Parts: sequence; C-alpha cells; structure tokens
Amino acid sequence: MENVVAQQELKGGYCNSLSRYSRFLTREVQIGDIPMGGLNPIRIQSMTTTDTMDTIGTVEQTIRMVESGCEYVRITAPSIKEAENLAEIKKQLRMRGYNVPLVADIHFTPNAAESAARIVEKVRINPGNYADKKKFENIDYTQQAYQAELERIYKKFTPLVKICKEYGTAMRIGTNHGSLSDRIMSHYGDTPRGMVESAMEFIRMCEDLNYYNLVISMKASNTQVMVEAYRLLVDTMVKEGMNYPLHLGVTEAGDGEDGRIKSAVGIGTLLEDGLGDTIRVSLTEDPEFEAPVARALAARYSNRKTSHEQSAEIPLVDLGYNPYSYSRRVTEPLQHVGGHFHPVVMHDVSRENLKDPYFLSALGYAYQAGLDKYNMGDQAADLVYLGDALPSFSFPGNLRQIYNASTWLQLNDKLNCHPLFLLDDYLQSTHKDPVLNLVQVNAAFDDMALIKALDRNVILVLDTSADHGMAEQRGFFVRMLNADIKIPVILKRSYPGIPADDLILYAATDLGALLTDGFGDGVWIDADPAVGLGLVNSASFGILQATRTRISKTEYISCPSCGRTLFDLQETTQLIRSRTDHLKGIKIGIMGCIVNGPGEMADADYGYVGTGPGKITLYRGKEVVKKNVNAEFALDDLIGLIKEDGNWTEVR
Repeated sequence: MENVVAQQELKGGYCNSLSRYSRFLTREVQIGDIPMGGLNPIRIQSMTTTDTMDTIGTVEQTIRMVESGCEYVRITAPSIKEAENLAEIKKQLRMRGYNVPLVADIHFTPNAAESAARIVEKVRINPGNYADKKKFENIDYTQQAYQAELERIYKKFTPLVKICKEYGTAMRIGTNHGSLSDRIMSHYGDTPRGMVESAMEFIRMCEDLNYYNLVISMKASNTQVMVEAYRLLVDTMVKEGMNYPLHLGVTEAGDGEDGRIKSAVGIGTLLEDGLGDTIRVSLTEDPEFEAPVARALAARYSNRKTSHEQSAEIPLVDLGYNPYSYSRRVTEPLQHVGGHFHPVVMHDVSRENLKDPYFLSALGYAYQAGLDKYNMGDQAADLVYLGDALPSFSFPGNLRQIYNASTWLQLNDKLNCHPLFLLDDYLQSTHKDPVLNLVQVNAAFDDMALIKALDRNVILVLDTSADHGMAEQRGFFVRMLNADIKIPVILKRSYPGIPADDLILYAATDLGALLTDGFGDGVWIDADPAVGLGLVNSASFGILQATRTRISKTEYISCPSCGRTLFDLQETTQLIRSRTDHLKGIKIGIMGCIVNGPGEMADADYGYVGTGPGKITLYRGKEVVKKNVNAEFALDDLIGLIKEDGNWTEVR
C-alpha cells in the first residue's frame, strides 16, 4: 500500500479527529501471510514464556496462544543459539499445521537478529540496546560527537536491514521507556521525546536504506508516559511524511484486575483516538490469557465507524490543554472535590438493601455492629447515590449521600446529604443546597455561557450516551477550557448489560483516557447490578491508580515473563504481593531478568530483579543495594530494605 498520510488531511497533531472516531490510516506491512496496518483489522499478538531452546515446550505454548486468538507470536532470542533454534520451532509448527507468523525478540545481540531475520517473519529490535550499551552514564555530547555515534550505529545496523530486505522480513523498532540508551538519556533525558527520537533515528536509517517494512512501538509501564510518547511519535512521523503501523502495549502491567485495567488505560486511550494496528497486552500470567483481553479491547472498534454525527469538530491546535504532557485541569475546589484534591469515587447504591449497613463493606466501610461504627479502608468511596430510596441506618460520617433533588428536599436531616439535579430542573428550582449541588448534564450540551453562570456550589456530573462517548465528553471539557469555566466535574459512564470482564476494560478505557488528559475530578461507573459493588469500587480505584491520579494501594511493576526469565515470575509476584500489598503508595518492580530490570522499573521505589539462576539483585530506585542475593532470602531482604527506609507499616 502506498503512503497514505496525505489522504487523511491531517492538519497537525497526533490523530485525525478529537471529536469523532476516525482510525489513523497507516502503511500496510506484510508479516508472513497476515498483513498489518492500512485497512486491516487490529491484530492481536503475545509472547512466549518458555525457554527458546525448549523446542517442544515453545511449540506447545505457541499453539495454545494461537488458539486463544494470537495472530503473531513473539519468541525471545537472547543469543545466536536461540535465534538459530527458531528454525526448528518454525518447522515443528508448520508440520502441525500452524502458519502463525513468528517474531524474534532481540536485545543487545545484532548477530542473533541477523540470524533470526533469515528465519522468522519479523524481528523486534530495541533501539536503546541494539547498538548501545547502558552504563547509566551522563555524557556531554558535542554535535559532532553525537553525529559520530549515529554513524557508528548506522554501520552496525545496516547488515540487519539488508537481510530483512533480502528475505522480506518485517521489523519492529520497539522503544522501551526503561531502556533508553545513555546517549539518548544524556541528550533528551528520561522523557517521551527521548523515546520518540530513539525510534526516529532508526526509522530514518531504514528509510535511507530504502527499507519501509516497519512497525513502531513506544512502551512504558507508566501509562501517562506511554500515551504521550505514542502521540509525539505520530505527530513527528506525520511531519516527516511517515505513517508506519503502531504496536500498542503497556510494559509490566502486572496481573489480575490491576494488569487488565492498566493495559486498558494505556492501550484504550490510544485506540479511542484511532491509533494502533496491533495490540499486545502484557500480563504476569500465562500468555494464552493475554490474547482474549487484547481481543476484547480491539473488538469495540471493529464496528465503530467514522461518525460525523458527534459534536462540533475540535481543532487540533490551540486546544487549551497539552496532550503531550500531563497537567490536571484547573478547577475551584468544592467540599474536597476538584482543585488539588484527588479525584473522588461515586457509586449508585439505590438498588442495595438499605436496611443492611454491611453492604457498605464492598465500598470500603466495614461495619462493626457491637461498637456501631465503621472501619474505613484505603479504597473507601466518597459519595453514594440513593436516588429516591431512604436508608434505615446511619451512614459513615465521611460518606456523602446524594439524593434526587425532590427526595432530598423532603429529608428532615440534610446533614451530609446533597441533591442531584438535571440541568433544567436546577435552573428552575428555588430550593437548592447552600453547601453542594450535583447537576447532571449531557456532554453534547454546548451552551457554555449557561454553564459558566451556575452557582459556585455546583459540581457537574457529566454523562454521555454517544457510541464514541469519550470524545464527546472530551469535547465538553475543551469547550469549558475555552470558556474559562473552573467547575469540578465527576465523570459518569453507564454500562447496562455489560459483563464484569468487559466492564473493567471499557471503563478503564473511557474514563482512563479522560483522566490521562487531566480531565475529571471524580468517577461514577454505573454498572449492571450483577457485576457487584465490590468489583465496581475496586475498578474505580484501579483506574485512578493506573492513571496516577489517586494512589490507594501498593503498585507492582511486574514484567510478563519470557524465555529470559530467571525465576517463576507468577509465583514470586504473588509471594511478594502477599507480604507487601498493605504498603499504600509504594511501587515495587519485579523483573525476571536484567533486560527489563533497572530501566523498565525506572520509577519504582524498590526493585527485585533476577540476575542469575537462584540469584536476585535488589534496588532502591535505580540504585543497586544488594547483588546476587540467594532467592530464598531475597524477599526478607527486600522487606528489610523497606523497613530501613521507614516505609514499612505493619498489617492492621
């Protein structure tokens, strides 16, 4: 397919449209029998966790991955012997009737890449360590010295490009936030711009050699960094007349609900903007569990056609906010909502048994009948909506109760109780709460003069029923910014009939995308009752945690395991979690090997990294504290390090 940037009529920026769904059209790249990019569907892939020298084990796992939905399978090739064994793996798969394209994952070893490129359909190289060695040194380059380094890399990289051209092999240039070279770090710092330039240097070399069979990625464990990097990449490529397909992924997302939410926040935010041609969800679980999550994320967009029925087009320039650098929208706080207060969590409890205070335990309030009091957990909701229902017990003192305005008006005791109005009803009402009024408004509403005239004791509840609802809500925020309106806003999304697994992914995408851009002072997920309050509450806090807007629990930056992993990553992650998950706000990196080690957990407080069979190296931030600790003592030593720093608390 020809380069199609011109056909998209881009006026600058990182996507076709901010107000309607429009997929960014990329160059088609052939990968075996399954093309990527262009008008092809979003492709699904994952990576094996077996030892690449275990041919049968790798083949069996690959087959399970294909049957779970993988269209490409990536296999690590840390040295030339593993690269050469890819031929036997491929042979065995073909003999068993599986023609899935294989991708060789390369770090540090150009000779392994050159060998693999003759065997598999695609190679992935990391520009941060393909031709550079990372010593964590800050080097002051002159322009001449920097250019000399690029020429050295060009010579080292050229043989691989020529082999890929000869054999028809595709290549992914995959930047990782945590493994930027010392050269890039010294010149650009640990930034999204540095990630982009790391890839662009290699892309320009490929184009100089007339090689265009490229796929690009900008991965990070920090979803804000990841999103900003991909957006900067597209903006940079468009300015240089490029439109290479994008491989989307959040590195070290973790496992379980947390891993799925974090993946959906990062990947979903970009999918909402029409970006992304292939997805890899990185979970600390067996790889066959990754593809169904990726498929669920991609499926929302398979039938989402470009729409012209949404709100007015948002200009891609002079937005009023910076999509390439996080900054929370400025609001005037009201009753601990907005301003510098963390986003609040709100729930609908109108369908619960309001004679039973024990249901509040799902929202972080454990009731003790003997003492008639509540113990509040770290994930305790802030507001509950009761509609027209009245409880027969007293709610916790710091849990605000929201009623429909007509019901609120009839309450004898309005302490800690506040009304919810529809906008028209609020404007006509003569009886309002002097403290706090919630006013629900649809995101399609565009009379900003009326919104600006609302009283200072108002918080908006912003809802949408649009198919591309995130963009409609974002458009409302842009209009507010342009009108200099500083009213706090609670984001509301409703998911009737959506099962729990999909709900988590959809809500993390829709709400996470807005929070990532600094929009929203609270979240309200309205879910099917069958989903359960507990799951909706944990998902709400999980989304805030994944967007780094409210930290309520320990965060684990855990890699998904691969053939390089030096210990049982799933078992070890669960063991560490069982001893440390009460440490609110602490970030712990758990890395299977040195490739994803100190770099990919760059913003972790502590690190646990495999450095040899049965050996662990412990980090404080980026600093090595203990080398080659026996694995049986490593967790105790990690806890000792946390205690030494005064960051340990005993389990309550």
